[in-house]
Amino acid sequence: MAHKVVVVGSSVAGIRTAQALKAEGNADVTVIGEEAEWPYDRPPLSKQLLAGTWGHDRIALLTEADAAAAGIELRLGVAATGLDTAARRVKLADGNVVGYDTLVIATGLSARPSPWQPESGLHLLRTLADSTDLKQNLVPGASVVVIGGGFIGAEAAAAARAAGCEVALVDPVEVPMARVAGPVLGALVSQVHARHGVDTRFGVGVCSVTGAAGDLTVALDDGTQLQAATVVVGIGATPNVEWLADSGLTIDNGVVCDEYLAAVGVPGVYAVGDVARWPHPGLGTLVRSEHWTNATDQARCAAGNITRPEARVPYQPSDYVWSDQYDWKLQLIGRPLTGGQEVLVGDLEAQRPQAALLHADAEGRMCAAAVVNWPKALLQCRRMIAEGASLDQAQERLAVPPRT
Repeated sequence: MAHKVVVVGSSVAGIRTAQALKAEGNADVTVIGEEAEWPYDRPPLSKQLLAGTWGHDRIALLTEADAAAAGIELRLGVAATGLDTAARRVKLADGNVVGYDTLVIATGLSARPSPWQPESGLHLLRTLADSTDLKQNLVPGASVVVIGGGFIGAEAAAAARAAGCEVALVDPVEVPMARVAGPVLGALVSQVHARHGVDTRFGVGVCSVTGAAGDLTVALDDGTQLQAATVVVGIGATPNVEWLADSGLTIDNGVVCDEYLAAVGVPGVYAVGDVARWPHPGLGTLVRSEHWTNATDQARCAAGNITRPEARVPYQPSDYVWSDQYDWKLQLIGRPLTGGQEVLVGDLEAQRPQAALLHADAEGRMCAAAVVNWPKALLQCRRMIAEGASLDQAQERLAVPPRT
């Protein structure tokens, strides 16, 4: 009989794992998904789909015809509610139980709940339904307050502004994007929002959100109040691990895995994507990475390790993430290390700069780069990080783009 693999989670990590398993061999693959919609890609939800430049057809990960052709069984619209690792069975919300030889946990994240609960008009942004619902409220002249200046919040603010809304972006951190892009580029991206007419309220917190859709009041801790028709809350996300409470798995800000993405201490279980916490080889500590590229890379790695258990390979992350805001593209590769160096190539003073901020480790080898509006440089940086090029070598290889 074929080896039976059950994948819990129908977003990109789960679907790419299922597809890789079928490509690798003759496993019997079943995907269980809580949402009833056919699997879709999440990054466009706060970008192209919210902005209206893409339709739902552009974000499909897998169609019914694709699944049939690949021999992948999908059970959609039913959540996993429990796991018996001794009997190797997954319990479902509809009362059914699904057995497995190998389980892949790919349940991802849920948007962190809003601590503010007005009567109506408050939106989170994590699912297709969330994006579709929010888009209906982004009409010219509407007032929108976005709470949270990370990737999701900043992208939602950009989409709302492009739709003709009056937008305020609020975050208690002085330079919100500095958390992922560093202080220099974080400040630059913050300025871009102000340049596009966004009322940026950084370094100030939210006390309350009251009222109802169309007439909401956001009270800030500096004593000011913002009026809004719609409020978007993007204050992070939490791993979907509640269903694993009695499973015997090690749960600590996600499913704790070894370097092969196998769940620690329990045979026959792997985790991939946003929910997986694994030992990063460059950092020497457990991490969780909430990014699309990590999900697809881990899917391939886990599928290979499941299919070829005698020749398992440790997961090697690419640490790549991007954000689209207005006509700007911010791309990050690698992870800056404490005690390292950094150098800027290009010009950040231009109206639409093309620049790369290069990071090196303590020995001067490139370990990371943040690139603004310069995709060609990103490709070069990826190669140089893999080669362990020095900062001097990197500066020589990167041709400085003309000022625009």
